[in-house]
Amino acid sequence: MTMQIYQDRLEYLQAQPTTWLVTGVAGFIGSNLLETLLHLGQRVVGLDNFATGYQFNLTEVEERVTPEAWQQFRFIEGDIRDLSTCREACTGVDYVLHQAALGSVPRSIEDPITTNECNITGFLNMLVAARDARVRRMVYAASSSTYGDFPGLPKVEEQIGNPLSPYAVTKLVNELYADVFDRAYGFATIGLRYFNIFGQRQDPDGAYAAVIPKWFAGLLQNETVFINGDGETSRDFCFIDNCVQANILAATTGEEVAGQVYNVAFGERTTLNELFLLIRERVANRAPSVATAEPVYRDFRAGDVRHSLADIGKARRLLGYAPEFSIQSGLDKAADWYMDKLLGP
Repeated sequence: MTMQIYQDRLEYLQAQPTTWLVTGVAGFIGSNLLETLLHLGQRVVGLDNFATGYQFNLTEVEERVTPEAWQQFRFIEGDIRDLSTCREACTGVDYVLHQAALGSVPRSIEDPITTNECNITGFLNMLVAARDARVRRMVYAASSSTYGDFPGLPKVEEQIGNPLSPYAVTKLVNELYADVFDRAYGFATIGLRYFNIFGQRQDPDGAYAAVIPKWFAGLLQNETVFINGDGETSRDFCFIDNCVQANILAATTGEEVAGQVYNVAFGERTTLNELFLLIRERVANRAPSVATAEPVYRDFRAGDVRHSLADIGKARRLLGYAPEFSIQSGLDKAADWYMDKLLGP
């Protein structure tokens, strides 16, 4: 599958500007979606409560787009747990890209109630608001955590196991609610099961930081890098630009593909040991002293699955998804961003 379908879709959008709502717009994925949409000349409404998003992400987007494009962005500071806020955000919107959620398996284990409120109550509010506003399509961030303890690899959309964390429960319930809204109200959405998305503007700080930004920051700041378990745990790491592509394709593809979920990944498996070497190699280009750095191994983390690998055939066939960036090429781009932020240009 080539990138031609996606390129054609981008050209169409540039010729036919529409209005998009991005929830979680100040976060990692949301801010990257915002940047792409503004570059395409789209009108964007953004919603965020800054629980896990940051003003500096929005500031960076403003610096990367033209002043004319930035004028097409309207920001609402608010919480998806409030239905009236969701209704306000959905007014006059053509497409909803729902990224707002409390991520992190460990956080959900420590505080399942808040995770439930944000990821289930908030999601239901967005479904109701988008349905009532008669948006053309709502695309939502689902999760590979939904596969739970199902052992088979690669993961295919029709086969899931039992959830292993409160977070995984919430993402499964999202899919169930989306399916019910299709059956009961004729409001068909698309869920994108993300597999370990990484890239620029992913937060390296905090207790729940994802592994890639955390390791970049750790190596650059001469801190200990920890690996949970023996390092042979594997993941299907997917660069942010692939994720943006999937969202735009899912929002703008015909009705025949709606009412379903799709894996969003690259389709290759990388162990944590391999990942550490890839990151160390890139950091050493700017900070040679880390070339011999070694990780410290500690206990496996509760709620984590051992291996994860996506079958992306369904997204390729039905959405035209053609991920451009592998783990290596994605890390090349991510490394430039992290090192510029942490070391300076």
